[in-house]
Amino acid sequence: MPGTNLTREEAATRAGLVRVESYDVTLDLTVSEETFATTSTITFSATTPGAETFVDFIGESVDSVTLNGTTLSPGELYADSRLRVPGLAEHNVLTIEATGRYMHTGEGLHRFVDPVDGEVYLYTQFEVPDSRRMYPVFEQPDLKASFTFDVTAPAHWVLISNSATPEPSPVREGVACWTFPATERMSSYITALVAGPYDVVRDSVTTRAGEVPLGIFCRRSLSAHLDADHLFDLTKAGFAFFEEEFDQAYPFHKYDQVFTPEYNAGAMENAGCVTLHEMYVFRSKVPDSLVERRALTVLHELAHMWFGDLVTMKWWNDLWLNESFAEWASTTCQAEATQWPSAWTTFSTHEKSWAYRQDQLSTTHPIVAPIRDLADVEVNFDGITYAKGASVLKQLVAYVGREAFRDGLRAYFAKHAWGNTTLGDLLDELEATSGRDLRAWSALWLETAGVATLRPVVEVDDRGAITAARVEQAVTDEHPTLRPHRLAIGCYDLVDGVLTRTDRIELDVDGAVTEVPALVGRQQPDLLLVNDDDLAYAKIRLDARSLATFRSNPRAFADSLPESLCLASAWDMTRDAELPAREYVPIALAALEGQDDSTLLKTLLQQLRTAVMSYSDPAVRAELRTQVRDRLEELARAAEPGSDSQLQLVTAVADLTAPGDDTTFVAGLLDGSQDARGLAVDTDMRWTLLTALVAAGERTAQDVDAEAGQDNTATGRERAARARGAAPTPEAKEAAWHAGVEDATTSNSVVDAHALGFGRVGDPTLLSPFVARYHDALTRVWSERTHAVAESIVVLFYPMALAGPELLAASDAWLAEHPDAPAGLRRTLTEQRDAVARAVAAQQRDAQSTGA
Repeated sequence: MPGTNLTREEAATRAGLVRVESYDVTLDLTVSEETFATTSTITFSATTPGAETFVDFIGESVDSVTLNGTTLSPGELYADSRLRVPGLAEHNVLTIEATGRYMHTGEGLHRFVDPVDGEVYLYTQFEVPDSRRMYPVFEQPDLKASFTFDVTAPAHWVLISNSATPEPSPVREGVACWTFPATERMSSYITALVAGPYDVVRDSVTTRAGEVPLGIFCRRSLSAHLDADHLFDLTKAGFAFFEEEFDQAYPFHKYDQVFTPEYNAGAMENAGCVTLHEMYVFRSKVPDSLVERRALTVLHELAHMWFGDLVTMKWWNDLWLNESFAEWASTTCQAEATQWPSAWTTFSTHEKSWAYRQDQLSTTHPIVAPIRDLADVEVNFDGITYAKGASVLKQLVAYVGREAFRDGLRAYFAKHAWGNTTLGDLLDELEATSGRDLRAWSALWLETAGVATLRPVVEVDDRGAITAARVEQAVTDEHPTLRPHRLAIGCYDLVDGVLTRTDRIELDVDGAVTEVPALVGRQQPDLLLVNDDDLAYAKIRLDARSLATFRSNPRAFADSLPESLCLASAWDMTRDAELPAREYVPIALAALEGQDDSTLLKTLLQQLRTAVMSYSDPAVRAELRTQVRDRLEELARAAEPGSDSQLQLVTAVADLTAPGDDTTFVAGLLDGSQDARGLAVDTDMRWTLLTALVAAGERTAQDVDAEAGQDNTATGRERAARARGAAPTPEAKEAAWHAGVEDATTSNSVVDAHALGFGRVGDPTLLSPFVARYHDALTRVWSERTHAVAESIVVLFYPMALAGPELLAASDAWLAEHPDAPAGLRRTLTEQRDAVARAVAAQQRDAQSTGA
């Protein structure tokens, strides 16, 4: 949106001029269904009397402005998102009365009407720059202040904010007012307001500062599915772990967690008032991997109460540190203080693979990204900011030592509580506790982009003894930095059908070639695993003997971590067009048999689908898809009744079903004629099965309507939109396109649902008419829609099913013809284009193969 950006230079200038003491924010949520009244009274000082600054606000209108008792003209001062404030005094009181607009995009103050009971639910989402959608504010993280919220709303609502909820005062019949106590000093992006008839379960936790009230909230229509006891147990474990690790009491007066509808992210760390995606309230049976993911999310947001909320980044270039630290801290807590001791294996399988994918895009960037303005940071919530940063922090912990790292954190929190910091402030404390110079480490790991590939090279004599061994480190021309790695090499032999580690060699790998003399003279193992235990951040390759061993024995490891590392290597080779897709497929299928690591199972199924539908030779794809789907059905039928693998395999069969398939199994599960063998054919599974049958052309829109009538919920509405869009007809694709791309009234979560249905095709040519329409719509969508919705449309409506030279050429042409398009739009499209380029290379490699 024009005029809504804020540059780093502008923020620095304003921070040099203004110090904010407090905000008194008054809201009236009873005005209408579209708008609300909002007033900010801002008390602040200025270092240069007579100077001019500006306040940020995006809404319907600014209605009146008073500065130090003088009335100013908003018509002359307000344009786009900025209200100019001239003639500052040394001490200032600025009152701005405005009209805000409810959002349906998951940004600002989001308004949702529950289809179950017609009740209205509101919640805020302010990161990065959207507190300005609810109240006039200096929208930047280093202008912290104390906030008081005074809110008028329907009397039967529950109101939640950063401070403890007060008793409401009656205003008129059916309407009340809540005046919240002033908050601690905090950044505006972590302030929050949640309002509506939410149900709540309450508890408390004993902390170093005393008893802290806990609350878990969700919509009334979901409360029957809320497993609050489990969430409280997890939260309490996190409190105990983080207070001990950081030697710092929980900094706020209460801790509420609110599950909110139509949420764009997994969760948000509002101080004392965390909001989470409703997908984490399980109304149906879900894979164990999602339960584990929810736990990580809960702990991630709790860690932010210290790192992010108590101590906050000065500017958004340190967003990575905020998020990477929470990823590292939550995974550490999960592994050491919860029921998931193998959390670092999950981290390797899920988070690190995300980082590797992101780091190989042409849009990759250093972990410490140069954030010029708000538009830059909005597209930077990516695998570098989260997963690569956390991977590198894990290496830093190993480099300085866990105790030194812990002591540095403790000193950091003690010194900078309630303030704003930069990376340098943290490095100062870690250098003091570890005695290491971390500036060179920072330059290599945080200020350069790209991922290296580590490859073992082994020479043997005619008796199989190793005569020479080395690790070669390869980098790309675009990102040529050779980094040092502390890693382990594992030697595995096949003993009684089990790949057993017989030795482990830990060493430093540095430069293009590192000799490994410790391997010389011993018999070549059946499998040599570089980066055993996953200590380093690098892609790995297996030597020829090791790859052959693994291909023949993909389920032979006793532990899941080395198995996941070898599978990741095979997948990397497929993505890099070194291993044909048809040779990866049997490895993945074999690895699925008896697989009990839920996250690894989920990852394998996703990679298998990509290998078949994007990386295989289009000339053989239809036959390959049928073969893989049929094999998955065999595995699903043979899976342990009621198991996680049964659930995931049945879902995978449904997701690969297309016109012409034998759908007896899927249809039988849906109508009950097929023995489900312990499978929970619950509400969400019914949608999964029905969507498969619609995609196969064997169920109609009338069937979808009937199912939606039985599931009149927000999730049911989304699943119905997805199912309708999956129908194999031009009319279904056109309807999904119109609802998701052209109808600006469609809410964010339903846009996503239409897109997922749109993109599901057995015959990719159904999407051919949309290639030109997609590219023609890009500039309009980016300029007219909010960032969250625009980004979803650009990513999810990209016709990836047509991945091939023609689609690649169309995207390349658009990028060439629009050099001045907004940077965020160019980056988002470029990343889709990069995925197509990778698919084209993989398809060409697979076409040279005859399969395995």
